[in-house]
Amino acid sequence: MKKSPEISSDSPRKLIFHPAGMIATCVGIGFLPVAPGTWASLAALPVAWIIVVNLGQLGLAIAAAGALLAGIWAGGRIETLQEEKDPSAVVIDEVAGQWVALLAVPPDFVLYAIGFGLFRLADIFKPWPVSWAEGLPGGFGVMMDDVLAGIYAGLGVYVISVWLKV
Repeated sequence: MKKSPEISSDSPRKLIFHPAGMIATCVGIGFLPVAPGTWASLAALPVAWIIVVNLGQLGLAIAAAGALLAGIWAGGRIETLQEEKDPSAVVIDEVAGQWVALLAVPPDFVLYAIGFGLFRLADIFKPWPVSWAEGLPGGFGVMMDDVLAGIYAGLGVYVISVWLKV
């Protein structure tokens, strides 16, 4: 399979203007040279806060589901076009996973910071079944490992919130 010239990995400017590229890279965050996934997770925090304050936890759940579905499509499309498994520029998975991690806690600076840290740890170390999900095909593999890492982080931050009585 030949790489699509309109969104090859050596042309990030072109990728950002492709609908799948816009979604997959979260409008360019994925092109940051150092730790794009961490930056995407960090960028997801204030957006989650705004969603929860205005639409509640259900709003955040709907946003996470929307990011998951959009990411399955966009991540799979970018994988196919670039002939690369889970390209580092694809960071919509970090956004969806981070939002999943925050679903069970109220907007609180300390809890969101803990949720961020736990999510990054789960995403980096990939305990089972996160590591297993990474091997799923196409956009499912791109997204599901981060969603499962988000579930682990969400359970952890929820337990901490109960312990802190927040």
